[in-house]
Amino acid sequence: MKWTDDRSDNVEDRRGLGGGAVVGGGLGTLIIAAIIFFLGGDPSSILSSGAGSGSQRTEQRQLNSNELQVREFVKMVTAENEETWTKIFAENGMQYHPAKVILFEETTQSGCGTAQSAMGPFYCPADQSVYMDMSFFKELESRFGAKVTEFSIAYVMAHEMGHHVQTLLGTTQKVDGLRQSGRYSEEQMNRVSVATELQADFYAGVWAKQTDSREHILEPGDIQSAIEAAEAVGDDNIQRRSQGYVNQESFTHGSSAQRKEWFMKGYNTGDIRQGDTFDQLLK
Repeated sequence: MKWTDDRSDNVEDRRGLGGGAVVGGGLGTLIIAAIIFFLGGDPSSILSSGAGSGSQRTEQRQLNSNELQVREFVKMVTAENEETWTKIFAENGMQYHPAKVILFEETTQSGCGTAQSAMGPFYCPADQSVYMDMSFFKELESRFGAKVTEFSIAYVMAHEMGHHVQTLLGTTQKVDGLRQSGRYSEEQMNRVSVATELQADFYAGVWAKQTDSREHILEPGDIQSAIEAAEAVGDDNIQRRSQGYVNQESFTHGSSAQRKEWFMKGYNTGDIRQGDTFDQLLK
């Protein structure tokens, strides 16, 4: 992936600061929340239940050169998300409001509760921020079989930014309303969740297409690395690796094939209007 000269000021780096609460919610909570995070979902219901418990860390340290380089990369990808989505929203008569990106390690506080390092990147609608612990990408490679490149990291960030786009467009609020209404079965809400996550993958593809058209960021193999990352966090792949079998009715984020399909649809069309996953999947 080619770097640009753009950098965003909407990145907060909490690594090395210390002082976060260590949640004492128990192994079961950690496992459930970790699965949610690895799939790219909203863990607020899991995290908030453990907020405020545990001990405090106070140690601080200096970031090394590699970590500082990571910060620059995240600032660059954040800036390219902001520029692309500002343009897309303007073309559709809307105003884009950027999300904040927060880098952390081990644990930090979010608007959705206490976040932990084992849980990977997520978007919190409550404070409209993307939280990223970079150790997730080691797990993505070692546990889920994806080859991690700069662009696969950019894909994960773009997916989380896709959830921010959903919040700005009101999609997140509508899905929350369906969930809170109590009128729908768990299986029905799982299908809604799949449509939500696949739309975020679609938006990531739109971002890749439009950003490359403007900045020529893509290099050979970049799109394939994003596809591999998308496939690695498909429900079927994670279930097969974690429990040895696949239960399609319990899918909440889509199969590997679906995640690839919708990312590529976004990339091939570059058109936000083509991403109505709800109409396609909930008929």
